Amino acid sequence: MENTGFGIAIMAAGKGTRLKSRRPKVLHEIGGQALLLHVIAAAKTVTPAAKIYCIIGHEAESVRAAVESTGVAFVLQAEQRGTGHALQQLKAHFAASHETPPENLLVLSGDVPLIKPATLEAMCAFHLREHAAMTILTAEPTDPTGYGRVLRVSETSAEVTAIVEQKSLRPKQLIAREINSGIYCFRTATLFAHLDSLSTNNAHGEFYLTDIAAMLVAEGERVVALKADSVDEVLGANTIAEMMYLDAAMRLATAQRLMSEGVTIFRPETCVIDAQVEVGPDTVIEPYVQLLRNTKVGCDCRIASYSVVENTTLGNNVLLRNGCIVSESTIADGAKLGPYAHLRPGSDIGEGAHIGNFVETKKIRMGKGSKANHLSYLGDAVIGSGVNIGAGTITCNYDGTYKHPTTIDDGVFVGSNSTLVAPLTLGDGAYIAAGSCITEDVPAEALALGRSRQTTKLGWASARKSAKSNG
Repeated sequence: MENTGFGIAIMAAGKGTRLKSRRPKVLHEIGGQALLLHVIAAAKTVTPAAKIYCIIGHEAESVRAAVESTGVAFVLQAEQRGTGHALQQLKAHFAASHETPPENLLVLSGDVPLIKPATLEAMCAFHLREHAAMTILTAEPTDPTGYGRVLRVSETSAEVTAIVEQKSLRPKQLIAREINSGIYCFRTATLFAHLDSLSTNNAHGEFYLTDIAAMLVAEGERVVALKADSVDEVLGANTIAEMMYLDAAMRLATAQRLMSEGVTIFRPETCVIDAQVEVGPDTVIEPYVQLLRNTKVGCDCRIASYSVVENTTLGNNVLLRNGCIVSESTIADGAKLGPYAHLRPGSDIGEGAHIGNFVETKKIRMGKGSKANHLSYLGDAVIGSGVNIGAGTITCNYDGTYKHPTTIDDGVFVGSNSTLVAPLTLGDGAYIAAGSCITEDVPAEALALGRSRQTTKLGWASARKSAKSNG
């Protein structure tokens, strides 16, 4: 749904003192990316045409660098003096830039990563339908202790009378369980008209956005609340432990989504699957698999236990045997990897190719049906189709200063324990004898041997034993 007339402000200026971390709170990661990136993604889904204003402060340049690729605008809150103060900076931004403010403003927290686009969509629609000056997203946890409570006119009414902090609750109000999520919709002009009336007369000496609710109610403006379906989606994280709770919830939700789309995940609670990962139907994921970052897996694949796949695209019908480590690579349909293969960045494995046990690759292109089944290192190489790489083969690509390429054309047979010293080209159909050190190009269909001639001394072992016994 595209809610016209909405702008979005995301609070992302806080330090997160209780995390005891040098990193800005909103840059801590769950589900494979920063908290703030999850919130931005949700905001863009709900109002794709809306302009998003990210209010930054603590470690502002780090936050800017981490999310500027999303296209959000930035507003600086150089001194962090509360949520109301943050929106005062946004108001000042509009005044200084002569930019026309949006008719309505959706206010999000940069540390609430589980918020669902469907919930925000419903909230924006509710705000418009209720003709509200302020709409508050609420939730009802089992234990609301420590949270500010939202008090309604009655249980059946959408209208709010006040937001009361825990320590300010009167005895009769302690039974109230509906909490303020810190996510709001405002009629922008009404909000901006009241921001300068906020006071720092509170325990922390800050400008609280929650005080706006009481001001509006006192003036007869309409303040309403909408309850989220799930408590988890409005939870923030103030400690590392709380953040890991959110991480587990997000990953479980990701696994459930994939299973609903036809993916089999054995023991999903043991797997680490980032939120942005895509997996095709009829793929099987065994226990203790990690699928990270922007990994995309096709249909009918099988990923065996203890494999770790990061920023990689797998085609259809790909097999990863146990313990494969694959990063920033592309694996074509029908390829088979492992067990314990290590594909480093830039590996492009062709259709039906095999990368076997304890084979390491880096920045290579391997053609259709080629095989390196055992104990090899292949780096900075272009390998054609139908190539056989014997066990123990090494491409010697580094001379201590520069990296050099190896080209292995179609149909080449490389015998076991061969050392290929780059730069080097092996022509179509060439044979490399086992145990060779190849330092010169090999023409097509040629046989190259690069090893010392064997010397055999008959009776040497017996003579040595006899000498020792007489010694």
